[in-house]
This record gives sequence, C-alpha cells and structure tokens, in this order.
Amino acid sequence: MDKPAAEGSANWLVTVALLPTEDPASRMRVLRTLESLGAAVVREGVYLLPDSAANRNSLDALSQYIAKSAGVAHVLQVSAASGAQQQAFQRLFDRSWRYEELIKNVESLRIGFGHSDPSAIASVLHKQRREYETIVALDFFPNQVRTRAEKVLAETDAAVRKLMFPGQTQTGVGPGERLTKRIWATRKPLWADKLACAWLIRRFVDPEGSLTWLDKSQPAPASAISFGFEGAHFANSESRITYEEMLAQLGLAKNPALTRIGSIVHFLEAGGTPVPEAAGVQTLL
Repeated sequence: MDKPAAEGSANWLVTVALLPTEDPASRMRVLRTLESLGAAVVREGVYLLPDSAANRNSLDALSQYIAKSAGVAHVLQVSAASGAQQQAFQRLFDRSWRYEELIKNVESLRIGFGHSDPSAIASVLHKQRREYETIVALDFFPNQVRTRAEKVLAETDAAVRKLMFPGQTQTGVGPGERLTKRIWATRKPLWADKLACAWLIRRFVDPEGSLTWLDKSQPAPASAISFGFEGAHFANSESRITYEEMLAQLGLAKNPALTRIGSIVHFLEAGGTPVPEAAGVQTLL
C-alpha cells in the first residue's frame, strides 16, 4: 500500500455517496469497506481519505459497486482551503489513541513476568504485534506515539524472549532411561509448543504413554517425564523452544517434516522469521 503525499500536502479524496436503503447487505459492505480503508466520516454519506493511487483505485472500485447496487457515488479530488482546514482534516486520522491503548496493553504484560507462563505472555504479545501492524496500515500521518509503540513492543519482546530462553542447557532424561509407556506431564495453559510436544510424543516417541495436563503450580508426578516449563526434563533452551529441544535430544531433528513443524511452532511461540503456514495453524489453535 502506497502512502499519501507528505504531511504538508493538501490533496484529499472526498467520497459523496447515496447508499441503497433497500439492500442492507450491500450498504453494510460499503460501510465496512470504507472503514477498512481508514476513511474518516465528515458527515453521513461523505467520507474523507488522503489522496494516493491506492486509495483512488479502491474508491473507484467501490463507486462501481455502489452504482451496481442502485446507489450513487462520486469521488472528488479536493484541496484544503487553508492551513487550519488541512490540520483539521489530518486530525481526523490521528491514530494516537489506538497506539496508546496498545502501549497500555503491552506494558501490562510485565505484571505476569515471573508468575505467568512465558509462552502465554508471548502469545498475547504476538496478537498485540498484529494489532500494531493493523494500525500502521491505516496510519497516514505517523507521529511520535507510533515510534513509542514500536519501541515498547521491541523492548517487551526482548524481555519475553529472555524468559522463554533463559540460556540454560536442559539435561533431558538420563542416559538409557526408558521413554515408552511413561507418563508425560506439562502445565497449563496449552498453546502451540506444548500441543506440538504432545503430538510428537504420541506419534513418534511414546504411542502407549499417557499425557497429563497440570495446573499452573502443580508438581509433576515423580515418575513422569515433564516438558514445556522451567525445570522440566524438556524445556526451552537459549535459542530453541521445547518442541525443538525434543527433536534435538531424541534424535528426530533430521526429519525435515518435523523440523518444518518446529519452525512454525517457534514463530507462533517466540516470533522471529515468519513462516507462511503459521497463520493457518494459529487459526486452528
């Protein structure tokens, strides 16, 4: 998406629309499209957007749709009559309050440091990052609040990574220890990494074993093999999530399909290099 002209530009696109009242579905589609474009409402039936090639193309297509739906729409290219009006138009697109709300949500995650599961915190942070990207896509006139939001996200992400990857090497199970017909235990809440580990155990490690989901502070049974939390037999290491640790320690890392799953799970848990399949897996979860 190309951005509109620089902040000092006075070019705007005004859409004047008479929407069909007898077709509520079409009317709602038009309004939702305008909202998705980030259009500001000047008054009923009059919508404002900064002038850009992308916005012109989108509004032209929308106007054609409105005409086919028995409505009328005109897209006008206008200029602000004065500097004061230009500033008033720009204020209609001020996204500061959305950034401030995001900053507040991200900073509140630190309350859970040392108490909540780092994977659960990372999952919420990932959603906040997606919300930030949504805001940025419609932020035609960036300001310092956007920069601050980006900084808070980056700092919190770095802090969460330290919680998830403490830098200690996990010992895993003892040499020669039996891995079949065992109890495998992890703690709630369940998310991508722990669910992937459970699947790996059932499919490749211990098909006849049993899985136990423990409460947050509940200790694992003495005879169980634990995974997915600090102090467990299998847990996050300095750079790998628990699933990847299991692959490495159990000799499964050479399987390309399992490794590919590991890259998806790693991105969902800890971010990093985007993986195309991750969005679909997140939807399923």
